[in-house]
Amino acid sequence: MTLTPLVYWAQRHEDIYLRVELTDAQNIDVHVHEKVLQFRAQGHGAKGQNEYEFSLEFLSPVKPEVSHKSTQRQVNITVRKEQRGWWERLTAQERKPVFLAPDFDRWLDESDAEMEIREKEEKKNKLRALRHKEEGFVSLKTGFLFVYNLVQFLGFSWIFVNMTVRLFIFGQDSLYDTFHTISDVMFFCQILAAVEVLNAAFGVVRTGVIPTLIQVVGRNFILFIIFGSLEEMHNQPVVFFVFYLWSAIEIFRYPFYMLGCFNTEWKTLTWLRYTIWIPLYPLGVIAEAVAVIQSIPIFDETKLFSIPLPKAIGTSISFSYFLHFYLVLMFLGLFINFRHLYKQRKRRFRTKKRKAN
Repeated sequence: MTLTPLVYWAQRHEDIYLRVELTDAQNIDVHVHEKVLQFRAQGHGAKGQNEYEFSLEFLSPVKPEVSHKSTQRQVNITVRKEQRGWWERLTAQERKPVFLAPDFDRWLDESDAEMEIREKEEKKNKLRALRHKEEGFVSLKTGFLFVYNLVQFLGFSWIFVNMTVRLFIFGQDSLYDTFHTISDVMFFCQILAAVEVLNAAFGVVRTGVIPTLIQVVGRNFILFIIFGSLEEMHNQPVVFFVFYLWSAIEIFRYPFYMLGCFNTEWKTLTWLRYTIWIPLYPLGVIAEAVAVIQSIPIFDETKLFSIPLPKAIGTSISFSYFLHFYLVLMFLGLFINFRHLYKQRKRRFRTKKRKAN
């Protein structure tokens, strides 16, 4: 005797949905010939664990392609209508089979189904508009970041190449006029570097705000306060070492970011970007510390940036007191940034190893 499972149905303008109440169904065979759907499977139904089958002759033609998905509790079948439209009933015969019932979980009237279609179309249009908006923003952001990194790369490359050539041509004499020949471009690059703090703060790039702020503020303090405000520091060799170490790091960092704008990578450049800072960054901080130490007696003598006190006290607070405190902050910042950069390097190359495996 043929056993028939319980079947629930619902429709949309383009699809027929069937839900077959059959638990742990196996050996499922579903196919459509002309307007007739044939189903056969083994599973646990109303009559226990058995083989169940049924056939349905649809009211109108359907497409031969039929899809089904089996879950632990049921088999879901989707059949595409040959022509879009709303059927008054599912089967060709007016009297429905006893095993067939409406699927009220998915049941909609024709007007409700049309409303559902409109809602889906509106949702698709919104998603499409949002996607276009995001793509426009991404392309604008990518262009902005690429141009910024390109300008910085060209600026620091000019500094590095110029200083290297002058060192080979003039030897030690080039150490004493670095500020006069290089400072204008360095001022431009370091002022422009403030953009990196804004990018981190507003989420344009995924990086920490604090490490970026420490580096930008620290460099600009050395450049504008220690070097820029004291003419006595302009001819000091320490200017050469500070500028040279800064530019040596940046000529690898900015092209790495440029390639990253287009999801492109050059392995050698990646390794240099995440490795070259290990010796150069501490050396740069040491050079900056030397510059601060050399400037302390000059600030004491010139009383520049000193804070005057009332005449009754008859003295002023020298800016050199702040510089002593700033030296401590410099090495604290070195620790924070070194830890941040080391974590970046570790995370980067750990990810590469996982991909390789």
